[in-house]
Amino acid sequence: MSDFLTHECGIAAVRLRKPLAYYQDRYGTCLWGLNKLILLMEKQHNRGQDGTGIGCVKLNMPIGQPYVQRRRGIEKDALAQIYRKELKDFYKLARKGVIDPKNPESVKTHFDFGGEVLIGHLRYGTSGEFDAGSCHPYLRRNNWPTRTLMVMGNFNMTNAPELNKVLIARGQHPVFGTDTQTVLEEIGYHLDEAHTDLYRHLRDQGVPGHEIPVRISAALDVPRLIAESAAAWDGGYAICGVIGNGDMFVMRDPRGIRPCHMLVTDEVIAFASERAPLMTIFEVEAAQVREVEPGAVVTIKADGSMSTHPFAAPQPHTPCSFERIYFSRGNDPQIYQERKAMGAALVSQVCDSIKDDFDKTVFSFIPNTADTAYYGLMDGLRVYRRQQVRDAILAAAQAGALTPGVVDDLILHNWPRGEKVANKDIKMRTFIAQDKGRDQMVSLVYDITYGVVQPGDKLVVLDDSIVRGTTLKKSILKILSRTHPSKIVICSTAPQIRYPDCYGIDMSELGRFIAFQAAVDLHKRAGRAALLEKIYQNCLAEIEKPPAQRVNCVKEVYACFSDEDISAEISRMVYPEKTDWKGQVEVIFQTIANLHAAIEGECGDWYFTGNYPTVGGFTMVNMAYIRWYEGISGRSYDLPL
Repeated sequence: MSDFLTHECGIAAVRLRKPLAYYQDRYGTCLWGLNKLILLMEKQHNRGQDGTGIGCVKLNMPIGQPYVQRRRGIEKDALAQIYRKELKDFYKLARKGVIDPKNPESVKTHFDFGGEVLIGHLRYGTSGEFDAGSCHPYLRRNNWPTRTLMVMGNFNMTNAPELNKVLIARGQHPVFGTDTQTVLEEIGYHLDEAHTDLYRHLRDQGVPGHEIPVRISAALDVPRLIAESAAAWDGGYAICGVIGNGDMFVMRDPRGIRPCHMLVTDEVIAFASERAPLMTIFEVEAAQVREVEPGAVVTIKADGSMSTHPFAAPQPHTPCSFERIYFSRGNDPQIYQERKAMGAALVSQVCDSIKDDFDKTVFSFIPNTADTAYYGLMDGLRVYRRQQVRDAILAAAQAGALTPGVVDDLILHNWPRGEKVANKDIKMRTFIAQDKGRDQMVSLVYDITYGVVQPGDKLVVLDDSIVRGTTLKKSILKILSRTHPSKIVICSTAPQIRYPDCYGIDMSELGRFIAFQAAVDLHKRAGRAALLEKIYQNCLAEIEKPPAQRVNCVKEVYACFSDEDISAEISRMVYPEKTDWKGQVEVIFQTIANLHAAIEGECGDWYFTGNYPTVGGFTMVNMAYIRWYEGISGRSYDLPL
């Protein structure tokens, strides 16, 4: 998308089901698990480029030997750097004779990541202060393996301040600024409670001390402690954790907002945020990879036994639709088809805009991530045009006017023409720049193909979504206008983004959305500034209510406008400044109905409709309006205690 969004993180986990000797014998390396983990992470690098971390737990380590390790980094290409460093250490130990690379026991004993349970995380800094200490996995150490806990996830908890209050009320000392710490401490608290109960019971029964750790490990009821921990959570999450004894769990929020997939074979149990990486890395078919069920926790005990248990009551399934529109890699077979369907769904609106004048229209896309939807749009336009030709031929035949010239004219002219108009000619992470310099950077990153758009042509360009519109106005449209079209039509495969998100996407400031700005401008021009004040007062009153009774007061901002009203105002707002170009600009958005029709199954649409799936969403959206009205920047879910 031309307005870049930081968004969901990526998770990967590998749980070996065979001894290390098996992988050495079959694949020629004891590091098969680590290699697969790194590959899974690299295939999901699109999900998090700000920081990374990996963790390892070794099973059945003798007393005195380390059993849990972690590495984290925020350097450029941190994943590659971490992997290179670990391999360098591995071969250095081998040269010194400390490790025999072909001896599994030697590798497990002396190499930090020579274990059976490996987890990895790719992060975008969407909450809290961002440094290496903010990268997952988070680790809670204890000299009891059954109380040591490592946690990572793709999530955002809307009620982190309230959860911190619970910790404080218990007498704990939470670290504010990140909900990851809150989640870690909550699970850790219930783990400690369960551990203490088991220890005292076994001790009072007279079980010898050296037997107690093994008995506790076998008796830990991971699904129960997860259910107790998650009872008060409000948000979207896919969380993976490992206890020091080797018990592993992966859980997904009850509404399935955040994605999580799993693969089970005789050799491995693996998890990832996306399906396609599991298919590619382990060379399996799509049917072999399944989603972790919403509201369920998958547990793999240290002995290798696996089970799935619900930890929350069933809820309506509302997975994040931005996964389908933009975030997930497009090589997933289902996502590929859905993105094509989203492009095809825009055909009717596009044809109305260009008045079916295909001979004088060029179709293209920007950025590169919009290419799949573009293919769908072009397919849809060709189907539309073929139907026109068929109807015209039949009509001419019925009228006795079907001549070779008529046939040639119908078939050889007025067909949709696609071109690569915008080119990203250098690789640059434009989104790392501050807002003040970002527009200039985008202008340097993108260039145009000269000569494909002729004077008088219309130019239709497909985008994934339009969030702020700033880049569109200050950079993209200026670039496209250099082709001198008579009209530029920008098509968004996503509907108008009207409301902030609080479940993992970093777009919580209401005033940044161009759809919201357009509605506010329309109200002000119509002399309805008092309505904006009224909505502000309503939002203030709303957050005083119990959370379960709150509603979205911000919907009233849009109540008296049609989608077309908002789109027309956006078209006016993004018209490029300081250019000699005098053509027209029209912005077209996907309809919500067509979005749902294009996506298989249910999908969440709260950023478009304001229909949040959890009570935390209603709190957040009202706070977002209050902050906008009061001129306060920052995330609206980062509320003070």
